Amino acid sequence: MTSFKNTYLKNIALIGNSLPRRCGIATFTTDLQQAISTSPAGVKTAIVAMTDHGHAYDYPASVWLQIPDESLEDYIRAAEALNAGRFDVVCLQHEFGIFGGEAGGHILALLSRLEMPIVTTLHTVLAQPSPAQRRVLAQIVDTSAKVVVMAEKGRALLREVYGIPAEKIEVIPHGIPDIAFCEPDLAKTKLEFEGRSVILTFGLLSPNKGIEVMIDAMPLILKSQPDAVYVVLGATHPNLVRNEGEAYRERLIARALDLGIEKHVVFLDQFVDQATLLDFISMCDVYATPYLNEAQMTSGTLAYSFGLGKAVVSTPYWHARELLADGRGILVPFSDAETIGTEIATLLTDNARRKAMRVRAYASSRSMTWQRTAERYISLFDDAAPRRSRPNAVLSGGNASVHKLPAAPEPELAYLLSMCDDTGLFQHAVHSVPDRSHGYCVDDNARALVLAVTLNSSGEKLLPEPLTTRFASFVQHAWNPDKKHFRNFMSFDRRWLEDKGSEDSHGRTLWALGECARSDANASRRSWAAALFAEALPTVEMFSSPRAWAFTLIGLDGYCAAKGEDLVAKRMRRLLADRLVDILARVETEDWVWFEEGLSYDNARLPQALILTGLASETSAYVVAGMRTLRWLITKQTAPAGHFRPIGTDGFSDIRKPPQEFDQQPLEATATISACLAAWRADQSMEWKNEATAAFAWFLGSNDLALTLVDTDTGSCRDGLHRLRVNENRGGESVVSYLLGLIETRRFARISDQPAKLAPLRALRA
Repeated sequence: MTSFKNTYLKNIALIGNSLPRRCGIATFTTDLQQAISTSPAGVKTAIVAMTDHGHAYDYPASVWLQIPDESLEDYIRAAEALNAGRFDVVCLQHEFGIFGGEAGGHILALLSRLEMPIVTTLHTVLAQPSPAQRRVLAQIVDTSAKVVVMAEKGRALLREVYGIPAEKIEVIPHGIPDIAFCEPDLAKTKLEFEGRSVILTFGLLSPNKGIEVMIDAMPLILKSQPDAVYVVLGATHPNLVRNEGEAYRERLIARALDLGIEKHVVFLDQFVDQATLLDFISMCDVYATPYLNEAQMTSGTLAYSFGLGKAVVSTPYWHARELLADGRGILVPFSDAETIGTEIATLLTDNARRKAMRVRAYASSRSMTWQRTAERYISLFDDAAPRRSRPNAVLSGGNASVHKLPAAPEPELAYLLSMCDDTGLFQHAVHSVPDRSHGYCVDDNARALVLAVTLNSSGEKLLPEPLTTRFASFVQHAWNPDKKHFRNFMSFDRRWLEDKGSEDSHGRTLWALGECARSDANASRRSWAAALFAEALPTVEMFSSPRAWAFTLIGLDGYCAAKGEDLVAKRMRRLLADRLVDILARVETEDWVWFEEGLSYDNARLPQALILTGLASETSAYVVAGMRTLRWLITKQTAPAGHFRPIGTDGFSDIRKPPQEFDQQPLEATATISACLAAWRADQSMEWKNEATAAFAWFLGSNDLALTLVDTDTGSCRDGLHRLRVNENRGGESVVSYLLGLIETRRFARISDQPAKLAPLRALRA
């Protein structure tokens, strides 16, 4: 769970169909209402349900009011009730056909009378609307503060066909249940399809779904996969039943009989609850959506199957084209039984390809879980609500910022203590058990020294003094005076495994020494740190690693604050900052605003180093370069759903390519928080508070998998996010990264809530 707490919104009303009415809009409205009501924001919800003519439903308690779709008077009464109920926002689920009047125009009588903002979700956007449909939709949009579509195609149509301004449109993908990735065998056994290769289509049965095309494809599939079975799960659409009974279903059954495949096509005339539906999706090997035309803006059935990590074969309707792009599924031509049969047969007989497609789909869908969908809707509702009623909104640059820092927990040090012995901090752990086989490294002990100094100088929970001394002792012992270099790796039996470590580990150790020289609570240790820093600094002049330069510059920020008279240090600070600016000028292009040809680890430390150096030396060029690169990096670290997405280790070797999503590491979030804190000191813009919020929230579950990485009771932190799960190991780097990020987040909250003071270079806001 995330720890975001909404402090303004209290009551939200959703207008649309609702379960137990049988339709996709009813399912969506109910799922969205439940996701919002169970979110950490603490928002109360109510559904205003549209009831179709001649029907009555046993609505649950979540349905606060119902409107007979043909009764104009009831729309007006509903508006009066909503106003009297003092709802903060109304969220309309719009689909042509669920409201009364010409082109569903009765809903306008309700919307025009509401006294609160309206956010409208458009489940269909017609490319060729009738005049009446265009008129009704235009009026709905005019009365809405924001409109939501679930695919980029919807955004494009709204702009091109209806002329709606871009700033009024938001794209929020269809929500999905948050279900673990699993193999289909267990569900097959439960549903009595054990030993079969299962192809599934589910949803209300109607002629536009293309079921007959899949039936025609089955003989071809059976040639290479004789055990295959096509399961068609779903009741016939109520409108179809009303007009022709079950004639369409009977025609499909007859078609299977004519082809002699009736034992391989199973019709289940059921409208199932979500738990049963998820069992059916879980058991299928391939999910098929053979819809007959492209004008399908949203498919909940596609979203659910994709979100459970299924191999999907689909015709290229609008939603499928976007969701299944880049190898996340297979697209086949409309009404082409031969091609769909060939592709499904190939998938069923190629386990490796099918598994790879499933993994891609599941990993890509983590930002679509109902929890994440609810977060995005709540943020949108908060944006739409009147700003004059929100005392907690902070104005920055003329725009209201509604992000609020997570309720950062108290720092707990129990796990950090368990990861230390009388030598120092262990590198790795197996789950939460220290792994002695990998020993220690100066990288982690230097980070731990930074943490110790930060804790002991920030008014937070103090680290036991002997432990701070132990980290300092490790750093001292790592110094090799013969090589003028720090060693890095040490075995459990206290043997150094090298004469000198990497350039980056040397720079990182200087960072720790610089912080210690400036801020350690112990005067003697401050003197020790300054002396060792001065001895180790000249080695850096020969380094070629930009990160080593950046770590050293961050250390110099502390050292020069303590030893401002050291001219050698000031010269080195200028030299290293100029090097960073120089390589930026050599590499930067219009769409690649970075120091290197690729992105790798601890990326935000490079902008942070330039910003800190520019502020300390009053050099505007450094600050401007640091702010520009940090803003660009943040765009690369922001997922489409808006949450923080660290640069994944899979892409560290990529040259000028979009970042890979996995594996995601804790130190990236911590580096981003630190860089945002430095940027805030430069211009005090609330954008940096928002970005730091998002980076810290990554630890607490606002991430691609919607899974928390930390145990706030002990202070442990998992080593990162894989494609389908968290890494349950909890090594030294991870726990220190989390605690550093936590302390800086808490510090950020304190200083950014104080009255603004003019930063030295505020005029340089980029």
